[in-house]
Amino acid sequence: MRVAMFYHSLVSDWNHGNAHFLRGIATELAARAHEVVVHVPRDGWSVTNLREREGERPIAEFHGRYPDLIEREYDLATLDLERVLEDVDLVIVHEWNEHELVRRIGEHRARHRGYRVLFHDTHHRSLTDRQSMAGYDLRYYDGVLAFGSVIRDLYLAKGWAQRAWVWHEAADIRVFHPTDEVPCEADVVWVGNWGDEERTAELYEFLFDPVSRDGLRTNVYGVRYPQQVQRRLRERGIAYRGWVENFRVPELFARHCATVHIPRRPYVEALPGIPTIRPFEALACGIPLVSAPWEDRDGLFTPGKDFLVARNGKEMRRHLRDLVDDRDMAAELALHGHRTILRRHTCAHRVDELFGICHDLGLSNGFHHERAAALEAP
Repeated sequence: MRVAMFYHSLVSDWNHGNAHFLRGIATELAARAHEVVVHVPRDGWSVTNLREREGERPIAEFHGRYPDLIEREYDLATLDLERVLEDVDLVIVHEWNEHELVRRIGEHRARHRGYRVLFHDTHHRSLTDRQSMAGYDLRYYDGVLAFGSVIRDLYLAKGWAQRAWVWHEAADIRVFHPTDEVPCEADVVWVGNWGDEERTAELYEFLFDPVSRDGLRTNVYGVRYPQQVQRRLRERGIAYRGWVENFRVPELFARHCATVHIPRRPYVEALPGIPTIRPFEALACGIPLVSAPWEDRDGLFTPGKDFLVARNGKEMRRHLRDLVDDRDMAAELALHGHRTILRRHTCAHRVDELFGICHDLGLSNGFHHERAAALEAP
């Protein structure tokens, strides 16, 4: 099968969490002998920031780590969809794209019935910026891949799409997996970006204050932390380490006793059931996890067995201290969470789900474009 994917960036994960899942899905498709090309805008915001702050080194390291993934840049003004989409079987368009691109691909689909096109929504804008999301012209799209049931239901209720499926994010276990036993060099690690004031209070309540009060050795990785926040971390004895390539995160997890998940406020308040990709990756690495509260409406995990839940800062402090002090309890928790990932939440599972959707749309994972003209649009 020939797959064309339109996303913001494949190479850069600088403040761009969707690159994590994209890499895993593209890798899994390629491993199954499908031809995958990821199309990205030239000089996109994420890769531009990465180059300005880190230079070319991480880009070269990405290509060394993912040699089989193909990214092609385009300029929207000169993009030739007739050429780019020639002989494709499946097109997936991420919601972090220009309205014009989404519209043009839909219009191309209306003229060419031989392939299928899906819109992929992995953000909270459908609830927090409905005007912008309603502006996407999906008339000729075959459906929407939504990373939670609340998003799927919204597309259907608003009439933005005629068909929609839940397609949760998941862990790329080729990258995220337990490593050989390594002694803990520190107690707690947090990998996450600052986030436009969407969880400032939560970070203090569920991470900064608990670890500092208990004197837990803590490392923080991420971008866009204001200077005043970095100063406050130093005052609390917390080490701010800056940006780290996502594929190096398993190495960090291996050297720490526990990590935490602190969802952004829009996900807690407006998008119950959607944890984002970080917990999947942490559990896949076999590190004990403590989460701030979120409602697992889609039944992804078993709270209390896959990870611990802290309803407030006091409980977070107690859970982290227990995991650091009781390594047997920590190992049992980590093992349960890891097994849940392997059973249900790998990128291989998501590709299987994608193939099921393709089957519903008249495609199969052994589809050849030469048969495309015979297919009728759903």
